[in-house]
Amino acid sequence: MKGLRKLLLVLGVMLLATGVALAAGGEAASGEHHYDWTNLGFRLANFAIFIAIIYYAAGKKLIAFFGGRRKGIEQELNDLETRKTDAKKQLGDVEKRIADLENERKAIIAEYQAQGEALKAAIISKAETSARQIVEQAKKSAENEVKYAKDAMREELADMIVDATEKLLKERLDGKEQEKLIDKYLTKVVLN
Repeated sequence: MKGLRKLLLVLGVMLLATGVALAAGGEAASGEHHYDWTNLGFRLANFAIFIAIIYYAAGKKLIAFFGGRRKGIEQELNDLETRKTDAKKQLGDVEKRIADLENERKAIIAEYQAQGEALKAAIISKAETSARQIVEQAKKSAENEVKYAKDAMREELADMIVDATEKLLKERLDGKEQEKLIDKYLTKVVLN
């Protein structure tokens, strides 16, 4: 129904435009104005029939096409508005993350400093443990060296005493006294 109204409106405008064009036209040499209205009527009727045939054959498809096109454009506009809103939201999120970037940087630096301090403490603890072990080993080594030196000195001193005693005994004891001394010690050893 709307399409028919539009068609009639277009035809009316065309008739008026044609009438205005004819009225503004030049006059004939004799001063008379002569126009073939029958020819104009046939042309308008021919045009009206042509429009009616097109409307009858493809009117619903054209209306559906242009209506669908309109809905498609409206849908695209709605989609664009939605995307615009989403883009603004994402932009806000990105700006917020950029603002929080300094805080994140500080947090990362603090975390790495804490890890560094923990590593430093672990290294110091390990070094102290190693130092204690080295000191203990040095003490044991020194004690062993002292013990070895004492044993060596005792052995050397004992050898020196034995040598000195043997020398003294050889000088003071003659054969008879030597036999007495041997008998005395053998008697002690046998009796015990």
